[in-house]
Amino acid sequence: MNFRIVQTIKSDLINVRLTMEDILEELCKIINDESLLFDIRLILNELVVNSALHGNNCDTDKFVKLFLEIRDKKIKIEVVDEGCGFIYDRTDYDPLELRCCGRGLVIVDGLSDEFYVDKNKVVSIKYI
Repeated sequence: MNFRIVQTIKSDLINVRLTMEDILEELCKIINDESLLFDIRLILNELVVNSALHGNNCDTDKFVKLFLEIRDKKIKIEVVDEGCGFIYDRTDYDPLELRCCGRGLVIVDGLSDEFYVDKNKVVSIKYI
């Protein structure tokens, strides 16, 4: 199965939600596994919303670039924002501190088979 989506999304949370709904509708047509769809939905939402909120500070003049590809039993999701980037270290998040910031990336990291952060670009790979 080969499938690709390339989107440029305005950093407005309503626009992000509508775009995610459209993308998930397309994915539902080609993926029958509900558990896999749930994981992809969560990964997409966390990465794109984080980019719009934290990377672009909801600046509607800035955009989030999304690349999603399904090929060779692999789903690759790449999200790039216009922010200055950050350094991700899974061990920085302590669930006992009850902080909300950072939890989403830890969840995405846990759902991904491979997970990379390079400044303002985040890549999640899931094998199917």
